[in-house]
Amino acid sequence: MIILGVDPGTAQTGYGVVRGDGTRPPTLVECGVLRTRPRDPLPARLRDIYEGIAELLERHRPDAMAVEDVFYARNVRTTIVLGHARGVVLLAGEQRAVPIHEFPPAEIKKAVVGRGAATKEQVQFMVARLLRLKSPPQPTDAADGVAAALAC
Repeated sequence: MIILGVDPGTAQTGYGVVRGDGTRPPTLVECGVLRTRPRDPLPARLRDIYEGIAELLERHRPDAMAVEDVFYARNVRTTIVLGHARGVVLLAGEQRAVPIHEFPPAEIKKAVVGRGAATKEQVQFMVARLLRLKSPPQPTDAADGVAAALAC
């Protein structure tokens, strides 16, 4: 089974592609971030995120997607803009009939680290350990995408 995990963001959208069959430890196929240009208008940034996710879906043909849910920031505008980024990620998966599983950040952290209040560094460490990597995925957004896939 191949899972595409996504940590949506307007500046950087982290992703991780993990392969596993449930009988052996999962393996990391690919991880990274989709970066947008900060000076571009929001619609252009959303298009870039959509196209990046669409390309990953076409290339890896995952059996499912795991998408981190919106956290509620103190800044309402930040939460709304993050919701837009999530929307284009969900649209890309839905258009390709990929089953989508949504997880709150605390649930992803609990699945990977064992506690929902884990730090980004703890998530990175455990992702590396679970996947038997020599070093943690960088940047933290990529590790968060991988963690979402592992939570699925």
